[in-house]
Amino acid sequence: MDDKRRLILDQALALVDERGLAAMSMRAVAERVGLTSMALYPYVGGKDALLDGLVDLLHQELGSVVGGDADPDWRTRLRALGRAVRQLAYAHPGAFPLLLNRSAAGASASWLTAALRGILHDAGVAGDRVPRMARMICAFLLGYATGELTGGLPAGTEPSDGEYEEDLADLVRLVEVAVRAA
Repeated sequence: MDDKRRLILDQALALVDERGLAAMSMRAVAERVGLTSMALYPYVGGKDALLDGLVDLLHQELGSVVGGDADPDWRTRLRALGRAVRQLAYAHPGAFPLLLNRSAAGASASWLTAALRGILHDAGVAGDRVPRMARMICAFLLGYATGELTGGLPAGTEPSDGEYEEDLADLVRLVEVAVRAA
């Protein structure tokens, strides 16, 4: 990613963090970087491409937080990934739901899926079961964090850090059961 594109995406993400997704427009982003709206197009395309760029940027940030974890224990890596997804949600509450409602954009946007597939492979999950389990775990991680941010979890439940850690332990047990069942 070139420096100008990165600056534009960083400023778009900052704008969404400060004022919400509805406030993001080509004009508002252009003002933040000192350009005209039209001058953004060569770097980020239109608004849809800009939103795709934000998805890509969120995945890059997630990868930078977890990507260097060389722990050989897949359980530790799965828990760390789960914590990092939740941390990303709270760092960027306005943009985070884009990970659920926009398809993966650039090369780094597949980072979460690739990380999950690597963890499942290392756990010993059969190759034909890996894509399904990766989708299921991804849906849980993204859905849970989005539900926390938006209040979309079932009424009367107040999620806590302890509960989330228990949920991550349940995911580990789910993977262990899938390995034994193979």
